[in-house]
Amino acid sequence: MTALLTRRATLLGAGGLAALRPAAASALRPIREQDALIAFGHTGPVTDGGWTHQHDLGVEAVRAAFPRLKTIFVESIPYSADATRIFRQFVAEGAQMVMATSNYGDFIRDVADRAPEVAFMECDGRNVSGNLGWYYITHWYASYIIGIAAGLLSKSGRLGYVASFPISSVYAGANATLLGAQSVNPNATMQVISINAWFDPQGANQAGAALVDSGCDFLCGIMDEPAYLRVAQERHVWAAMWNTDMRRFGPDAYVSSVTLDFAPYYVQQIGDRLRGTWRPDAHFLTLGHGVDRDAWGRNVPESVRMQADAARTKMLAGWSPFVGPIHDASGRMRVAPGQTMDDMALYSWDWPLRGVSGLA
Repeated sequence: MTALLTRRATLLGAGGLAALRPAAASALRPIREQDALIAFGHTGPVTDGGWTHQHDLGVEAVRAAFPRLKTIFVESIPYSADATRIFRQFVAEGAQMVMATSNYGDFIRDVADRAPEVAFMECDGRNVSGNLGWYYITHWYASYIIGIAAGLLSKSGRLGYVASFPISSVYAGANATLLGAQSVNPNATMQVISINAWFDPQGANQAGAALVDSGCDFLCGIMDEPAYLRVAQERHVWAAMWNTDMRRFGPDAYVSSVTLDFAPYYVQQIGDRLRGTWRPDAHFLTLGHGVDRDAWGRNVPESVRMQADAARTKMLAGWSPFVGPIHDASGRMRVAPGQTMDDMALYSWDWPLRGVSGLA
């Protein structure tokens, strides 16, 4: 097992956290800060510059907010029985709260069921029990905003998407981006290549090059590193990224990024656990409060910025672009006219939008 690193926990305000279910009763007692041990289980390395790095910034915020508690973490936890062993080790070491920064399903739920005195939270999870909750980001809104820019910037109308796995977060990201592009260019399409990894620079590089070779002049995706942005820079096409600001790897090609900020949420959750007020709910971190679009790239025209940001302003006021009729790739109507996909439907999106290819 990756060595457990003991780390000490800036007080940041929490906001925009939409509870999806009533709070479950909690019998977890308060903890003195100096007696607290909080464990974090990461899906990738904290140096990935992407998803895990953003979670690690949240851990740093926790240490700053609560300097007397201790934190431990393990990087690159596999999606296997080894995950169960690592989560059990957290409990054995005395952790009163375990934060898993990816979906580990039964691997974490089985441990939570056997440790009712420990609070568990799972990013991109699906289960809520007496001591297990989940949280996620509504990234589909930021993706739609960036999609508008893609539709305006792409000369061919052909967008390329470098995906990890054919899972709901990928469907939602790809579909929302294309839907945004189609709002300004109804003929826009998207080709998806999945590389079966979240962090694989060589695979992402090859996928990006293949998409450009096939005629795509705007690349986007959901990877934890900047490989396909480098491709876009070299091949003189546009690119949008995920997780954080990556413009330094392709300053001419960079359009924006779906940016994440878990720090306020982590500070809030751990503060609740210390006070004994923590509840195992389901939460979405919303647009402007945990997820957003990054500052626009230097070559994005002002007219494009303004048109995309007009949609963002409407979203912040409560407008949703995910209103039917919406059809899937086979032409079947999936969302009826006038019907709105709520966040739970978007979170569980499992079919490709009309115009998306390569995502089954």
